[in-house]
Amino acid sequence: MPLLEELSGFVFAIAAVVIPALASVHIISTKHEVRAAIGWTGLVWLVPFVGTVLYLMFGINRIKRKAIRKRLRQQLSSPGRSEVGQLVGPFLPTLFKKATRDMAAQARMLSRLGNFPITGGNRIDHYTTGDGAYDAMLAALRGAQRSIALASYIFEAATADGAFVDALSEAVERGVEVRVLLDGVGSLYHRPSATTVLVRRGVRAAQFNRQLVPWRMPYLNLRNHRKILVIDGHGGFAGGMNLRQSYLGRGPDEEQVKDWHFRLEGPVVAHMMEVFAEDWSFATGETLEGEAWFPDDYPEDPADMVARGIPDGPDEDMDKLVWTILGAIGMARHRIAIQTPYFVPDRVIITALSHAALRGVDVDILLPEKNNLRIVEWGSRAQYKELLRAACRIHHLPPPFDHSKIMLVDDSYVLFGSSNWDARSLRLNFEFNVECFSPELVSDVDQAFQAKLASAKAVTHHEMITLPAWKRARNGLAWLTSPYL
Repeated sequence: MPLLEELSGFVFAIAAVVIPALASVHIISTKHEVRAAIGWTGLVWLVPFVGTVLYLMFGINRIKRKAIRKRLRQQLSSPGRSEVGQLVGPFLPTLFKKATRDMAAQARMLSRLGNFPITGGNRIDHYTTGDGAYDAMLAALRGAQRSIALASYIFEAATADGAFVDALSEAVERGVEVRVLLDGVGSLYHRPSATTVLVRRGVRAAQFNRQLVPWRMPYLNLRNHRKILVIDGHGGFAGGMNLRQSYLGRGPDEEQVKDWHFRLEGPVVAHMMEVFAEDWSFATGETLEGEAWFPDDYPEDPADMVARGIPDGPDEDMDKLVWTILGAIGMARHRIAIQTPYFVPDRVIITALSHAALRGVDVDILLPEKNNLRIVEWGSRAQYKELLRAACRIHHLPPPFDHSKIMLVDDSYVLFGSSNWDARSLRLNFEFNVECFSPELVSDVDQAFQAKLASAKAVTHHEMITLPAWKRARNGLAWLTSPYL
């Protein structure tokens, strides 16, 4: 028995070294962020077995390997899908007739990254309230004739008194092809889950990366955070709004959520449909193809807005949004306006914003005064001093909580969609955003942004350097976790 105990102790000691060592090799071979690599390496060594288990559960990107295998198997052979990347049309030479040289350079840079092509002939309108966006979305659902593709991180079945569930079910009854894709963790926010309710009503619904353990927390990795609705392949909606009762402005401030959402028509809608089809195929194995989903005709709209869809995620689309943001910051000559609920960007974005402000660009960053995720709020405030010192301006928007995600550059560029400015959106989540080169849209969106800015409170550098020591320490500790937020 003593020999057995001695042997088991020896095996345990060896395992306590070998397992963290193997995990460390994998970490430093696969992680792109130094802070993330250091954090995971420290965890697997300081807590040898538990740390390695946590890394295996949350630190390894399995989605990338699975998604690539599935794509290689299918080869994306559908004629409708293979032609999506060619929807520029005959107006390509005049796409930037009103654009600056910097805007054209931004478009070329993203094209070289393998993004969707830039498209003209689009029309994009925006909504700043859930009432306006939901009314437009419901009208589109009720008018659908061939297909409906809906993806949402959170879908509360009771939203608008169940009107979305009713509209989707009624569409199925009149012969419309309907597919609804919800995130596996986002589906746990409400019971009964919308997936269950929709399936009972005859709607084809599925969950993306469904979790086997029903943990109700917003920090599980590799989530599908996209908000996409495409009607008949021609028109669609994208932005930051989930489908929740809280977006309708009812009740006290602490129960309300503000947000921006956008209606899109034209060739850029094909980018939305392509992204949805890939996600649906990954989740269910079904390939969506044909005229119902990918129509051959995309009429050029008189608005003729120039736009492009930007998918981003922990697969082959990794870092496309980061490069988009950096390119937009680099082309700024007069001003940058940013609104996001979660602002914990990495060092390179902080540096780019600071550099822009120091060369004379007006940089305004609009954030919630009170965040619904306190650790994100604290981690964000740990970065304020550097930005304020570089002459960036930070503003706190009073309640209700504003979930909007928008970026305006000068007078001609707007970036909108589902992504926040944190590691979760920029590195871990599957997101969908749209960049639009349009003075008309920028002007419309800027009016709403300036109205919000007028009601916000400016944060000063003095205010941040005179925080109590315990708050500075708390914020700094929260900032250390930013690669995982």
